Amino acid sequence: MTIDSPDSATQGTHGSPAQSAQAHTHGAEELCRPGTELYARALREGRVEQRDAEPAPCLLRFGLLVPADDDSTTLRPVAPAVALPRLLGTYDEEIARQRRRSSRLADQFAPLIALESQRASIPSTPMFRVLMGFHRINEAIDEAAGEASQELLTIQPGGRRPPQGLAAALPREQQLLSSGGRMRTLYQHTARHSPAVTAHYEQLTGDVQVRTLDEVTERLVLLDRTVAFIPANPDRTVALEVRHPALISYLATTFDRLWQLATPMFPQAAAEELTADGVTTRQRTIATLLIEGHTDAVIAERLGMNIRTVRVHIAKLAATLGSESRAQLGYLIGQSGILED
Repeated sequence: MTIDSPDSATQGTHGSPAQSAQAHTHGAEELCRPGTELYARALREGRVEQRDAEPAPCLLRFGLLVPADDDSTTLRPVAPAVALPRLLGTYDEEIARQRRRSSRLADQFAPLIALESQRASIPSTPMFRVLMGFHRINEAIDEAAGEASQELLTIQPGGRRPPQGLAAALPREQQLLSSGGRMRTLYQHTARHSPAVTAHYEQLTGDVQVRTLDEVTERLVLLDRTVAFIPANPDRTVALEVRHPALISYLATTFDRLWQLATPMFPQAAAEELTADGVTTRQRTIATLLIEGHTDAVIAERLGMNIRTVRVHIAKLAATLGSESRAQLGYLIGQSGILED
């Protein structure tokens, strides 16, 4: 609390309303001497006239004086213990709004900051090249595919691919196969239910094989084990063209190991075949992720599935095990032994 100068206090008490307002120039979170004296009088007398409060509008702003219920021309005092929480609540709401605004701004700027960071930290060199935008990325892959003659290895996360994307890739894939090269593609099991993916590989002739796993790594295109393309940001609008021999060897080894673990892609989805305990292999995979504590959304993302499909599998698994709640389901999964392989 601060005290105004004697001159301003006198002017606020005896001057006109305009002069009083002009003299009342202390900070927004301060209470002046006229305000303190008027509030003390209001406590003694029970109320004061509204015109008496004109030299000290801070009392109204702080909620220490409010209109009387039975007389609109008078003001009654409010206990400080009541006025303060109300005032702080208003400030808390404003702080919360500002924090939400800050959070929204941070979310909007995060992709831009990440993009700038990637450009600054990953210089374009003969062994590493940054590709910006879908058009430039596809153009670079087409150029590399046109020079490839031996092998195309790809990892495609997610259950489905857009038909237009598959149609655009068909000519370069068939060109490689026609020249004697081979294709190996890894999908997630959910791709088995995609008519567009199935039809795409039915159109290709040559040494082409497709296998699926429950989970795969991020997207990868590897040509002749000499050049690879990998995403450089979450929405895949930036990619890296990699030609470093050590990294190419690492990516190729990773692909080969995943390939050995994968299941050949047949029209009948092996992932849906029932095991002896009445639980599908897909449900076993979901059960594993459930007991690891993952949410439905995370499970759907990792398995390339729609979240509604994940929940359907969880409901079937719960019905099979006789579970009535999410917590009980985790316990029953552990007790059933379905994950013991």
